[in-house]
Amino acid sequence: MNSDDPELKIDRELEKHWEELLSDPNQYYLVAEEDEILVSSCVLIIIKNLTRSARSYALIENVVTHQSYRKKGYGTAVLKKAIEIAKKKNCYKIMLMTGRKEESTLQFYEQAGFQRGEKTAFQIRL
Repeated sequence: MNSDDPELKIDRELEKHWEELLSDPNQYYLVAEEDEILVSSCVLIIIKNLTRSARSYALIENVVTHQSYRKKGYGTAVLKKAIEIAKKKNCYKIMLMTGRKEESTLQFYEQAGFQRGEKTAFQIRL
């Protein structure tokens, strides 16, 4: 659903990769569908931890909603489910970063419960 992503070549190696992702009990691929069409998704990863009373934390990544289905609640639904899972897994926090700068996108995350400006994020692209 990211237009700048190259198309994946579906082969045995990719199928094996997908099987490994699906068998990892700490990774969740959450999707919303309409009429059997994938319209929104996100990835939730639970990361085990030794601080905070050994409570895990969660990372949400790749929040994407097909442009034709935005502002219809699909993105909110996958985020709500991710938050629900993180709470059930007793995570002490959930982290989410976005590269988007549009105020409407930032407000979308705030409406989902995320707080802007609490921490500073850094990354290295490889």
